[in-house]
Amino acid sequence: MRKAVTLDPDVERLIRNTMKARGVSFEEALNEAVRAALSDGKSQHTRRFVQRTFSMGDSRNFCSDRALANAEAMEDEERSRKLSLLR
Repeated sequence: MRKAVTLDPDVERLIRNTMKARGVSFEEALNEAVRAALSDGKSQHTRRFVQRTFSMGDSRNFCSDRALANAEAMEDEERSRKLSLLR
């Protein structure tokens, strides 16, 4: 259903903040807010949290006891690579 509504500036700001935080459209953020308010905070649409992971390379070559030394070595390699591109 399409309806024209006038939002107070502070309400619009809250909706826009929700849009940015959740990465949803204005309509979705507004619907979630109204749904949560009218259902006594029991939201029917909860987003499942998914932890993103990234490969850190081959674990056989990584010693967690020397994590800082490994990080420094990787930074040194990256600096060297960037310097070689400047020449």
